[in-house]
Amino acid sequence: MVRQFLYSWLAAMALLLSTSLPAQQPASAAPSLDAIPDKMPFNTPYGAPIGAQSARMLIDAAAAEATRRGWALNIAVVDSGANLVAFLRMDGAQLASIPISEHKARAAVKFRRPTRAFEDNLQKFDNKYLLSLDDVIASRGGIPLVENGRIIGAIGCSGGTGSQDEAVCTAAAALINK
Repeated sequence: MVRQFLYSWLAAMALLLSTSLPAQQPASAAPSLDAIPDKMPFNTPYGAPIGAQSARMLIDAAAAEATRRGWALNIAVVDSGANLVAFLRMDGAQLASIPISEHKARAAVKFRRPTRAFEDNLQKFDNKYLLSLDDVIASRGGIPLVENGRIIGAIGCSGGTGSQDEAVCTAAAALINK
């Protein structure tokens, strides 16, 4: 009897509170998904695929930056068609991050934007619809490679924090993204 009264009382309080409290607004309002931009965002055209020699140069630059900082990462470079061109698993890099580094590179080239854009949209603006898009990864560490105004590939790093992965990718991508 006491239990039934308690359940009834809790249900009544929950109903009262749900109808009397104003709806909370998110801390930072997301840009309207209904807004129509004048120009197409992330519209850098695709170019010829990055070659193996250039991809290897990026891998070496990323590994040098990661080594300088004492981080063991997995590093992947894909071409403009999202095909793996070069990969390095540094000594001690975690195994689970092998496919993640490739995924970050592929997402960056397929969507023509750094993967940080997905992380920011999910974290800052709560745009959960991103999770319904094929091949999205909402974690920084994937950077498109743009040469002469065209995307030739992307680099992806994984094994550290998102900011560590991004720092290493950015340092290597700077060799091409000028």
